Amino acid sequence: MDLDELREAFAFFDGWEDKYRFVIDLGKDLPQLDDAHKTAANLVRGCQSQVWLLTELRGGRMRFAIDSDAQIVRGLIAIILTVFQDRTPDEIRAFDIEGLFAELELIKHLTPTRGNGLRSMVARIHQEAKRGAA
Repeated sequence: MDLDELREAFAFFDGWEDKYRFVIDLGKDLPQLDDAHKTAANLVRGCQSQVWLLTELRGGRMRFAIDSDAQIVRGLIAIILTVFQDRTPDEIRAFDIEGLFAELELIKHLTPTRGNGLRSMVARIHQEAKRGAA
C-alpha cells in the first residue's frame, strides 16, 4: 500500500471504529521480528507497549523493521512504514508526519499514551534518519 492508497482507505470509512479495525488489520500483515532482535538496544522508549526498531541504510535509502507486542501498535507501525520505508534520510525528515496523523484523525482518537508512543516511534526514526544523513 502506498500513501495515496492509505489516504483513500481512511477516507472510505465513516466512523473511527471502522478506521480502528482497519488499522489493526494493517498490522496483521506486518512481519514479526525474530526474538533475537527484541533487545533493550532496539526498544523504542516512550511507548506504552513494547516496540522494537531495526534500521538499515542501503543505497542511500532507509529500511526499517519494526515490531510490537500490541495489535493496534502494529497497525500504527504499518502506517509509519507506508510513509518512511525506502525513503532517503532527507525525505524522512522533511515529511509532515504530524500533518498526516491529523488528516487521518489518528492522534485525536488514540489514548494519550498511544499518541505519545506513536510520536516516540517517529522521533526514533527521525534520529536514525539524521544519523543516516551524516
